[in-house]
Amino acid sequence: MTPNHSSTQIFSVSALTRLIKQQLEGRLADIWVEGEISNLRIPTSGHIYLTLKDENAQVRAVIFRSSGRTIKFVPKEGQQVLCRGRVTVYEPRGEYQIVIDTLEPRGLGALQAAFEQLKERLQKEGLFDPSWKKPLPVLPQRIGIVTSPTGAAIRDILKILGGRRVHLQILIHPVPVQGAGAASAIASAIDELNELDRFDLLIVSRGGGSLEDLWAFNEESVARAIFRSRIPVISAIGHEVDYTIADFVADLRAPTPTAAAEIVVRSWQEWQDRIEIQRARLNQAVRHCLEMARSRLRVYQRSLRDPRQAIEAYLLRLDELDGRIRQGLFNTLRYQSQRLRHARESLLHRSPTERLHRLSTRAQELTKQFEIQIGFYLRQKRNRLESLLTTMDGLSPLAILSRGYSITRKLPEMTLIKEARSVEPGQQVHVRLHRGSLICRVDQTEGSSDGSIEV
Repeated sequence: MTPNHSSTQIFSVSALTRLIKQQLEGRLADIWVEGEISNLRIPTSGHIYLTLKDENAQVRAVIFRSSGRTIKFVPKEGQQVLCRGRVTVYEPRGEYQIVIDTLEPRGLGALQAAFEQLKERLQKEGLFDPSWKKPLPVLPQRIGIVTSPTGAAIRDILKILGGRRVHLQILIHPVPVQGAGAASAIASAIDELNELDRFDLLIVSRGGGSLEDLWAFNEESVARAIFRSRIPVISAIGHEVDYTIADFVADLRAPTPTAAAEIVVRSWQEWQDRIEIQRARLNQAVRHCLEMARSRLRVYQRSLRDPRQAIEAYLLRLDELDGRIRQGLFNTLRYQSQRLRHARESLLHRSPTERLHRLSTRAQELTKQFEIQIGFYLRQKRNRLESLLTTMDGLSPLAILSRGYSITRKLPEMTLIKEARSVEPGQQVHVRLHRGSLICRVDQTEGSSDGSIEV
């Protein structure tokens, strides 16, 4: 029977592998696995490759270099271990493996599981919440230390606190830090120091050790005692790679006991450094102010003079001002005099008598100019007349008469005789000469072509 492809979901190999990867990695993100190490390889990359097996099955596993640094032992072939990690699928080969985050020799798994369970429960209750953590005092002076009085941790702490020229009051509350009853003793010590109510800071500390050695600080009683402490608490337990429940609850975790002491004195050292810096700045400012004052003093000393010199200078200035005042008054008087003279002259120009005098003088000047102009005009006209008279004389018949000619007129009508035939013999005529005239009688006329007349 052929399957109905239209109603059947068909996966590609990649899709199926991806689906398996999602299912496995989603459900197996945090698991504990127990088994025997085989096929152990540690190449130069620092990663650890191995196979976990039991009598019936095996699974590949890898510990990346970043996680391998936290392992407190060197894995060996055939060793029984308990590991914590997550399942991943390598898609190109369709293989799954475990990425291991924590690896312990078999036998420590129960403690580790208890640690994780308590950590998860306290975390859900909010004991690790940063909002509950109290700030450390800036300059703590009274320090309470909960630790073993004979361990290396207290020696390291006292060495730091006593060697930095910091004046502190330190109270050591001795407690056992491992074994039966250690947890209750540590919790009681924290409560007792809080009841005394005279400490600025508490340090809960011990040196390094195995998980079992540090277990007292993983107890719930210690965690709750730290949480209810009104005094800020620094946890300084084990080495840098060691973590306990107390570290998560404390207001501050120090990686080592020595580091806890460094944290305490650091604020003192910082303030001392600040004070030294401010002292140096203050000294520098004072020196600068003194130098500025000296400079101003030298300037003032140079500017100070003998009072007699100042008096002489003022006298010279007084003489100068007196001269300037006199000159100013002289200039003012001269200016006013000029204005007065100009005003007087202006008034004289505007006086009626002066005006009549000026008008009379002007009239005389105009009369002289008029006479001159009239004389010049008359001379021009006289000359013109003489010229015209000369011209008229040249054209006048009388002038012609002066040359021997005469003018003859018929009497009595005095008509001008131009032709001889216009008169008859015996008729009287009037003859005008250059000087005088004649009355003649015509005896005979001749009609000559040249117009001559015989009388």
